[in-house]
Amino acid sequence: MQPLRTHQGIVVPIDRANVDTDMLLPKEYLKSLEAEGFGDFLFDDERYLDPGRIDLPAASRRRNAAFILNHPPYDRASVLLAQANFGCGSSREHAVWALRDFGIRVLLAPSYGDIFRDNCFNNGLLPVVLPQAEIDRLFATVQADAGIEARVDVEAGTLQIGGRTLGFELDEGHRHDLLHGLDEIARTWTCRQAITDYEQHWRQQAPWLFDRRR
Repeated sequence: MQPLRTHQGIVVPIDRANVDTDMLLPKEYLKSLEAEGFGDFLFDDERYLDPGRIDLPAASRRRNAAFILNHPPYDRASVLLAQANFGCGSSREHAVWALRDFGIRVLLAPSYGDIFRDNCFNNGLLPVVLPQAEIDRLFATVQADAGIEARVDVEAGTLQIGGRTLGFELDEGHRHDLLHGLDEIARTWTCRQAITDYEQHWRQQAPWLFDRRR
């Protein structure tokens, strides 16, 4: 997983609450067994005017001119600003893969679906939680200045945008994993020597536990 220490990018405003994982990536794309290649299908039902399939090239489909991600500079956005309960609904990790593959690395919202939030950390995305009043001020700033960029410093826990610097809370475990590019498997792997030592200890103390003939 790619570490996330600092990030600077264009902010795209999605000014609505309760954006669920089916809106982020419709169920027909869950048939793919790969964990990548979903960027063209992010917000699929809104980005395109005709139905899509996982094997249908996005270039062959009609884009919805009214949807914000189809317009520059937002087609290059890497910071997404949204309202409360972003990523609610089903537990599909594919929704986070679609955001990541599109290029989104940082989310700004008052709250998130719990499983979605965990999936973000496991895939190197930072879901920043800010008070509703601050989110409303950010919407006003971003909508008045299309293409404005935000800069996030994970270690310092700061967000800079429009000449302002905001702080945000992040628990030390998630901060460590983002800074070092660790998902749950990679974090467990860093403890492999301790796991090996523990197993060897118990092989000596209770060898019958490891005798497969029993």
